[in-house]
Amino acid sequence: MKTQKQTLIDKSRWDNAISYSEYRQLIDGLLDQKKTTGEDHSDKMIEYTQLNVQRMSKWDKISIINDELALAIENITKKQHWLIITEAWCGDAAQNIPIISKMADLNENIELRFILRDENLDIMDNYLTNGGRSIPKLIILDEDFNELGTWGPRPEPVQKLLAEFKSNPEASYEDFAVIVHTWYGKDRNATIQKEFLSLLSK
Repeated sequence: MKTQKQTLIDKSRWDNAISYSEYRQLIDGLLDQKKTTGEDHSDKMIEYTQLNVQRMSKWDKISIINDELALAIENITKKQHWLIITEAWCGDAAQNIPIISKMADLNENIELRFILRDENLDIMDNYLTNGGRSIPKLIILDEDFNELGTWGPRPEPVQKLLAEFKSNPEASYEDFAVIVHTWYGKDRNATIQKEFLSLLSK
């Protein structure tokens, strides 16, 4: 992982970030008001958010971290801050956040928190993907908030699926979404675990 890279994230920004349980509670509270995170509270965005709650609840229950990755995480001996940039309506976030949360739970040296993209664009704009504000984005920081590494916004095979979708002007987003979420269901967090093992071993 990269070392000693300064970021806009300091103790003040970190202290305003929220835990995974607080993130889930925030989403539930907004849905009770027929809202989601961000400014777009259209029926479609509410529907996406409701689906994402179901996805996160599923992965909370069934995700299992493999032994090799678990050992790599347990061997972290220094304090790390894991900060995820996300939004409730983001399907990739819902598919990946639960397993990342389970990773963080394996080691008391890791503290995981969340910030909303659209409320923190100054941070988001330092972590663009091909010029876009794609989420989720995980930033791994040391105790002094120096950047150690990043992951996201999605596993590499899904990133390739997205590139193929964007290159086909006749492709529909609805069909693409079915392909992507079917991939996540079949993969069962295997790819993200491989990517994190590589990330943490550098």
